[in-house]
Amino acid sequence: MTTRCNWANSSNPLYLEYHDHEWGIPCHDEVRLFEMLNLEGAQAGLSWETILNKRESYRAAFDNWDAKKIARYDDAKVAALLADPGIIRNRLKVAAAITNAQAYLRLCEEKGGLDAYLWAYVKGKPIINNGERIITTELSDSISKDLKKRGFKFVGSTIIYAYMQAIGMVNDHAAHCDWRKKKAKN
Repeated sequence: MTTRCNWANSSNPLYLEYHDHEWGIPCHDEVRLFEMLNLEGAQAGLSWETILNKRESYRAAFDNWDAKKIARYDDAKVAALLADPGIIRNRLKVAAAITNAQAYLRLCEEKGGLDAYLWAYVKGKPIINNGERIITTELSDSISKDLKKRGFKFVGSTIIYAYMQAIGMVNDHAAHCDWRKKKAKN
């Protein structure tokens, strides 16, 4: 029998796929790093499952997370996004994705991208925690503060810690989870 983290809703195949094949696995793909940063921000006040269930709609609505396109969105595109039932139609969150695209492009010029920027904080190696419930750390505080200075939105410390888990900077699989040891080897 397979044992997973308690948060992985076993009745949702998307959630199981996410837990088993994404969450906690080190990610170095720029598009996915940018996507996950924005999706974690979109989650604020909601469940991750809600966002995960809408991820394909987000990809379609936000041009497959092409930051150059998103950075140029105009009022007509914002209006279309706010009318799209496939995404969370929150004006601040939609505006944040556009602002984040602009900040991301500046970060790419200065630091080479999210991959180089983020993984430098952990010297390229994931942090392996003991599986206890953590929502922020000094590191997530530090990254959050720096991203805010760089103009990013919806990047509070709790969001950044969840992001660090999602992209594998942190392995927080529960002690009983079969994936804890598998992911630690990656």
